[in-house]
Amino acid sequence: MINRILFQGDSITDVGRAREDNLPLGQGLGTGYPQLVTARLITDYPSRPWIIENKGISGNRVVDLYARWKIDALNLHPQLISILIGVNDTWHEFGRKNGVEVPRYEMVYRELLRWTKEVLPEVKLVLMEPFCFCFGAVGPDWVPEVKERGKIVKKLAEEFDALFLPCQEILDKALERAPQEFWLRDGVHPALAGHQLLADAWIEATKELLHGSR
Repeated sequence: MINRILFQGDSITDVGRAREDNLPLGQGLGTGYPQLVTARLITDYPSRPWIIENKGISGNRVVDLYARWKIDALNLHPQLISILIGVNDTWHEFGRKNGVEVPRYEMVYRELLRWTKEVLPEVKLVLMEPFCFCFGAVGPDWVPEVKERGKIVKKLAEEFDALFLPCQEILDKALERAPQEFWLRDGVHPALAGHQLLADAWIEATKELLHGSR
């Protein structure tokens, strides 16, 4: 039975989550998709002894995630880890020349996943595609690079038998219903509706995995 879930990533996952540990279930998860996912899971499976943590940190690149991976992931012994990382690897380069090149992003991300599987061989993984819209903080030069990172995440998901969540595709399709500013506040960070889209997609992608673990 899967009941220990960890959300990892940058500000899109962080969204004001608490820094204290051992908070009551559902508290301190921030105001984004991890909180929305948790609300759905505990409602659907109220008798399951859930342990759901959010360790996203605003501003993180893949190298920052790797540097804290032991204490903020492996040592927690989750049964399922959800990861969304990559947009800052582009943003920090365009903003202050401190990004992570696409090939190095792939190398570090792959090593992080390899390490995870070595230490937690039974862990399940959900890899979320980095995404952006070209407005607000995002310039046109970002878009092809973020898409390249998305292709890498999809490839790594296949390589490590992980679930892949095509976030960019989900958001692009949502433009048929409302403009980009409705889903993302600044081209990167989701508005409430954007977080709900991600949460709904996450629940749908993991439905069989979590239902089958009862």
